[in-house]
Amino acid sequence: MNLTKRRENERKFGNSEDLPNDGRRYHYDLPGRKGWSARYIKEVNSREETILFAQEIYDTDGHLVERHQKFPIDTGHQKIES
Repeated sequence: MNLTKRRENERKFGNSEDLPNDGRRYHYDLPGRKGWSARYIKEVNSREETILFAQEIYDTDGHLVERHQKFPIDTGHQKIES
């Protein structure tokens, strides 16, 4: 495990949870101007190497409306059907 990278991720994202594969999921939320919000998600393996980075968009009621996976493959913005 890379403790330096882990501390950096914890400082940058603020929120984390352990994953079953000894990895971790980090996230931070960013409020929007019209009441919507964005959540940035980073998943890492046990060596703190990034395996996924994505952005989720939530409406004013907190419902997920759009997801954009940026890494490892940029899928572009994907609308979430409710």
